[in-house]
Amino acid sequence: MAENHSSLSTGTEATPPSEHGGGFPPFQKDTFASQLLWLAIFFVALYLIASKLALPRVGSIIADRRKRISGDLDEAARLKDAADAAIASYEKALADARARAQAIAAETRDKINAEADARRKVVEAGLHAKLTAAEQTIAATRTAAMANVQSIAREAAVAIVARLTGKAPSEAAATAAVKAALDR
Repeated sequence: MAENHSSLSTGTEATPPSEHGGGFPPFQKDTFASQLLWLAIFFVALYLIASKLALPRVGSIIADRRKRISGDLDEAARLKDAADAAIASYEKALADARARAQAIAAETRDKINAEADARRKVVEAGLHAKLTAAEQTIAATRTAAMANVQSIAREAAVAIVARLTGKAPSEAAATAAVKAALDR
């Protein structure tokens, strides 16, 4: 053993050849047929294990994902339809509210216009009554003034003629002269 130890420490000696002969075992012609046989056995065994155990599990996972995705898409479509229906309902309610607001505004405007017309008619009737009374007062005042004008004109004519001529005319002559002057 001491010999062996000394040979290892120097590292100058050649390594002993492999037990199989020389070279890499997979490339040796003697073991090539048995290696092909074991390759075929392991390939068939691996194929059977994969096809019977792993692939069905993967297939079921993929099928479950497809179902879940399909369900999610169906749920999204259902929610989209519900949202579209809610939007349509909202827009219809909004349009109805606008129509009601316009109807209420038109009704209120018509009511206010009717009340204003009624008040205007009452005010116009009152003004018409006051105007008629004022016209009657003016007519009465005018008639009284005209009567006074004739008497004032007659008195003024008598005073003017008396001052100019020194003699006062008769009442009948003065009234006839004033009437003739007013009629012109």
